[in-house]
Amino acid sequence: MESVEKKVAQILLEIEAVQLNIERPFEWASGWLSPIYCDNRKVLSVPTVRNFICDALCRSIEQNYPTADVIAGVATGAIAMGALIADRLGKPFIYVRPRRKDHGTGALIEGTLTPGSNVLVVEDLISTGHSALSAADCLRMACANVLGVVATFSYNFDVARRAFEKSNCELHTLTNYNTLIQEAAERNFVSPEQLETLKIWRLTPNTWGR
Repeated sequence: MESVEKKVAQILLEIEAVQLNIERPFEWASGWLSPIYCDNRKVLSVPTVRNFICDALCRSIEQNYPTADVIAGVATGAIAMGALIADRLGKPFIYVRPRRKDHGTGALIEGTLTPGSNVLVVEDLISTGHSALSAADCLRMACANVLGVVATFSYNFDVARRAFEKSNCELHTLTNYNTLIQEAAERNFVSPEQLETLKIWRLTPNTWGR
């Protein structure tokens, strides 16, 4: 039976959520240059895929965080999937903004959060981990008990691993970069030469292409 890790990687490739451009790399918000870009928002546009990913994340939450009271999405990428998960599990939903809004209440956390609640954070993907961990810190400041983070995909960067360890925050993802590029090679989405480039990039993503 095929693992969820491999199946999710295959799906992301099939719906073209993963794009490759070694000659003209993508520039991330962090300023890093990348020959690969994963856009998990495309999952939302395909009902069968959306349901599969949602179900898989729900199973991960039920298995790893059975005491979760509240589901918190990280804005903006994980709001939709977080809300779907909360609905599927029958849990309250909130979301965390990356910065305080400049009108109305100026809230960082949208929705109702009772102090002391066990909160599970949902993110679409993990690169450096900054967005998810900032959301977790914001929730802790609001007196929530953050159980951990779940996401569809992780780039498996060392910087993210160290950041989650330092924050004492658990992370569970459905699939990861190593599985993704291996599936891409096996299914001829990338050539052997491109695969080597992708392997090299992941080791030093902050300096690659400069």
